[in-house]
Amino acid sequence: MESVVSKHNFEELLDKHHLKKTGPRLKVLSMMASKNTATSQPDLESVMSDIDRVTLYRILNAFEKKGIIHKVFDLNGTANYAMCHSNCEEHHHHDEHLHFNCTICKNVYCLDDLNLPPLKLPDGFKMEGFTLYANGTCPKCAGAIAK
Repeated sequence: MESVVSKHNFEELLDKHHLKKTGPRLKVLSMMASKNTATSQPDLESVMSDIDRVTLYRILNAFEKKGIIHKVFDLNGTANYAMCHSNCEEHHHHDEHLHFNCTICKNVYCLDDLNLPPLKLPDGFKMEGFTLYANGTCPKCAGAIAK
């Protein structure tokens, strides 16, 4: 799961998307890039007590709008956010991959490496994107169950 951040530093990423390089933005990017799962705003709030809720909300919205992160929902309908690939752009995400919800640990994983077949829609339909979800047990939880 290689994200845009692994290829660029955070300041360059903000420059690319014409966003100011602020401490809170850099901290959110660092936290999100360090995780291998999607994360919710409440989870981010719990580890970033120095960033208030409104500021965090605005950062997440700006990052999603600019194509830096994408929104994916967990089994409870809570919005989670994950880093986008470098081919995402403002108002147009290209994160058409499987999102896996673990029913035990409740983590949401972006499974980017799966080769999904192209979708052929009936005449008259124009796709702007899609979201594909699966649920079950992640490898970590499956290993814990087996022990």
